[in-house]
Amino acid sequence: MKKIVFIMALAISALTIQSCSTQNAASTPATVRRGSVVGNWVLNDITFEGIPAQAVRGLFGENSYACFTGSTWNLTNSGNGSYTLTGGTGCASGTQNIFWSASPADQTFQFKKLMEGQKAKDIADGYRLILVSADKQSMVLKSPIEYGSATANVVLNFTRAAK
Repeated sequence: MKKIVFIMALAISALTIQSCSTQNAASTPATVRRGSVVGNWVLNDITFEGIPAQAVRGLFGENSYACFTGSTWNLTNSGNGSYTLTGGTGCASGTQNIFWSASPADQTFQFKKLMEGQKAKDIADGYRLILVSADKQSMVLKSPIEYGSATANVVLNFTRAAK
């Protein structure tokens, strides 16, 4: 009788452990690889989570977040890159060199602006974004900002540029 109770308890324990590990594996998001970020991208759409659009004045040192809509981003495997703003109403056009990196371990994308003659190691300031997803066709980055007593996000939606 004791053997039957012991075997039943062992079977129930095994089933419980198996069901818990299955749930954890299903709820873990897929890790984005750094190589998925490399390439040419177009920033097609900027949306907002937890903040009204009119509350966001600038983005990455530019006067308006709208200046980035339609911008192209070139992210090389070496970490060197650039983004090009198309210009328009209240927006300057031009190319900004950057040094970027992506960390799949903590799901971040970060970059530093490089001015003529500067090296990335000499620049302390930069931008850190959440790398939500990146695949062959699209990439989503979130820029967290403080709004009131909470954290809100500016969401950058990219598509891979045509070759």
